[in-house]
Amino acid sequence: MKPITSSRSPLGRSVAGIARRVVPFVVLAGIAAGGYLGWRAWKGGPPPLTYTTSEVERGAVVQSITAAGTLSPVVRSTVGSQVSGRITEILVDFNDEVKAGQVLARLDTRLLAGQVSQARARLASARAELTRAQANAENARIIHERTAALLPSGAVSQAEVDAARAARLSAEAAIQTARSSIVEAQAALENATTNLAYTTITSPIDGVVISRSVDAGQTVAASLQAPELFVIAGDLAKMELHAAVAEADVGLLRDGMKVELAFDAYPERTFAGTVRQVRNQATTTSNVVTYDALVAIDNRDGALRPGMTATATFLVAEARDVLVVPTKALRYRPSRPAPEAGGATTDAPRAENGDRAGRRRGGRSPAVWVLRDGKPARVAVEAGLTDGTSTAITGGELREGDLVITADSQQSSTGGAPARNGTNRNTSTRRGPPALF
Repeated sequence: MKPITSSRSPLGRSVAGIARRVVPFVVLAGIAAGGYLGWRAWKGGPPPLTYTTSEVERGAVVQSITAAGTLSPVVRSTVGSQVSGRITEILVDFNDEVKAGQVLARLDTRLLAGQVSQARARLASARAELTRAQANAENARIIHERTAALLPSGAVSQAEVDAARAARLSAEAAIQTARSSIVEAQAALENATTNLAYTTITSPIDGVVISRSVDAGQTVAASLQAPELFVIAGDLAKMELHAAVAEADVGLLRDGMKVELAFDAYPERTFAGTVRQVRNQATTTSNVVTYDALVAIDNRDGALRPGMTATATFLVAEARDVLVVPTKALRYRPSRPAPEAGGATTDAPRAENGDRAGRRRGGRSPAVWVLRDGKPARVAVEAGLTDGTSTAITGGELREGDLVITADSQQSSTGGAPARNGTNRNTSTRRGPPALF
């Protein structure tokens, strides 16, 4: 028997192999397309938008400036020593209340007391020299008069008379020199007595000792400048804060402006103050220019201490009992065209500051989008004062209790504000009124 051989050509065999490999991929693609079309038919279109909203409430909006500063007493006196010497006694300590003229410390007086004795001896010597000069002047006067009387008789010559007259004038000048020496000696005695008095250190003002830099037995050297011994603060019931205000904000400050102060030592308490002065002297640190604003503070209860740092909030302007909305509600624009919103359609690219740009170009006035009957509606408003987070609404069709839209689910998926609930179409984010001053 002859073997049976296939009559199929090589080309036919190649096509059949390719068909066997391609058919499974075609089947899988058909199944995927059918599944996608079925899913679209079952869902009935794109998923609905969900909105993040905030309820419109009445409250207050405060525009303010914040700066940091250091607390100090209104009156601050540094007590030093004008003379050198060893401290023999310290009579006050930290936080002691003192009166003007009260003794704070004493220095060793022995050296200065010796200088006073020397000055007194020089004064006594000058006075004795004056007495001798007066006696010499009197003797010279008598000799001159006697010699002048003998001149007509020829008993003396004119030269002798002139010499007697010169001696008399010299004796009278010696009297003036002696008197000047007395004045000089008196001044030296007064200086020595004053230096001796400076060994007793007294308080120049009424106040509280907030610093003491020396102890008994320490030597004070006052050769070039008076060393600091004590620092006395005046009435601590009246304090002032030196706040560094940036040059961009200093133009908004004015005398008498209200200020709220927060101290780390009292996190639950807010202190009140008023702007007393804005100084013209500028301070530049790392190319940042600031100005010193003095804030007067009432510290009758003594809670505040010198040197404390505070955060000062300057009240620039405020709007009370107004409709308040989040500032981001004025920047919100729907992610999709909204034909259900009375024909007003807007797209997302105009979201950032679109209302202000529109006003500058003569376009539409500021507006917010409000959920009414579950649908977004555009409401024109008049924006007033803002603090960056909240904005006061001074006019328009917005009503208290409306839910203004601040974000939607599509913006959330692209990096916008997150939706509160992916299944709730009318999600509300309630916000209370801003904190009041």
